[in-house]
Amino acid sequence: MMKPLAYRMRPQKFEDVFGQDHLVGKDGVLIAMLEKKKLLSFILYGPPGTGKTTIAQLFAEQSGVDTYFFNASTDTKAKLKSIIDTTSYHDILIVIDEIHRMKTDIQDYLLPFMENGNATVIGLTTLNPYQSINMAIRSRCHLYEVKSLDQEAMEKAIMNGLKALDVDIRIEKNAVSAIIRYSNHEIRTALNILESASLILNDGDLLTAQIVYRVAGKINHDLDDHEDHFYDLLSALQKSIRGSDVDASVHYLARLITLGDLQSIIRRLLVIAYEDIGLANPMMGGKVLNASDAAIKVGLPEARIILGAIVIDMAISPKSNTAISAIDDALADYQENDTGTVPDQASNRKIKLNPEIYHYPHNDKDSINDQTYLPDLIKNKTYYHPKEESSYEKALADRLKILDKIKNKRR
Repeated sequence: MMKPLAYRMRPQKFEDVFGQDHLVGKDGVLIAMLEKKKLLSFILYGPPGTGKTTIAQLFAEQSGVDTYFFNASTDTKAKLKSIIDTTSYHDILIVIDEIHRMKTDIQDYLLPFMENGNATVIGLTTLNPYQSINMAIRSRCHLYEVKSLDQEAMEKAIMNGLKALDVDIRIEKNAVSAIIRYSNHEIRTALNILESASLILNDGDLLTAQIVYRVAGKINHDLDDHEDHFYDLLSALQKSIRGSDVDASVHYLARLITLGDLQSIIRRLLVIAYEDIGLANPMMGGKVLNASDAAIKVGLPEARIILGAIVIDMAISPKSNTAISAIDDALADYQENDTGTVPDQASNRKIKLNPEIYHYPHNDKDSINDQTYLPDLIKNKTYYHPKEESSYEKALADRLKILDKIKNKRR
């Protein structure tokens, strides 16, 4: 039985790898390692179907070093130990698939051999290594991104695959674009679609976009909410709302709804309400919370109506980041500087010993007194700087001016 097209089209040399010249091109870092015979441990990370495994296998073949393959999800510590034992008489290369899933005990056993250079590691992961891989492993590896393939690289891969089919067919430009879209820029999936489409064609036939739609089924969306693609969409949604681009906001909401993780959408919308809209429209936090509760109660697909309405409202709303700026400035100030001790008039312990040091504001005219509550070292510090671009925050700014005027007068 003939092997699948994607298997037959797996690159046999670095020159056949598409879109990764920064790694395996003429001046690529992995090529330099091989040429100078200086192998360093590294992690390849990037979306599925972009060539991580292929690059690792080609690198291992050209390194000339005995290579072992280990899957961090399914293989045991005993298997790793049997691999590591071979370092007693020679250095080895270990390709670790799904390295982000490596258990702590396995990792701890491996680290000393990485440290002394007896074992060189190539880790493979679809996740962001800065977030998903333990610092102990990450600090001993170079991190190299295997990039998503652009339109040009995908077109080349599809045209190469066309030549390797069992039938001699032609392909229209729209069909190439359809394959790329339905494969989500993954070569493996694109070649699978191409091969499926070829099964219903004969020599000389034309592969059209309509045929691609018929055989491809649902677009190959990335449904893993732990992968970078999903977080990119959440980030794009927040940046679109922050930038008051209502159409982009609705677009990215639609993409997120397609992926179906309602809870993650809601969490991000609540953050946006307070981080980006904040005091420019303080009612928005409550509106988002109410909309979120309603969306959860009705569930998808009807929740899309509720989420669509609140996202449009959020995108058009005035924006202010003064609240997050104020609390972040205060946190940084306290963590990085000597800000002094709590003053007596704000210390409950000191007030109990001497109640007269505290002046109860409600007993004073306008419920305002001239006491300060910041530590003496930072008593003149200002963290909150209001914007006056919305009526609510302008009112807060005006109120601050009144408070300062009264306090200064009483001092």
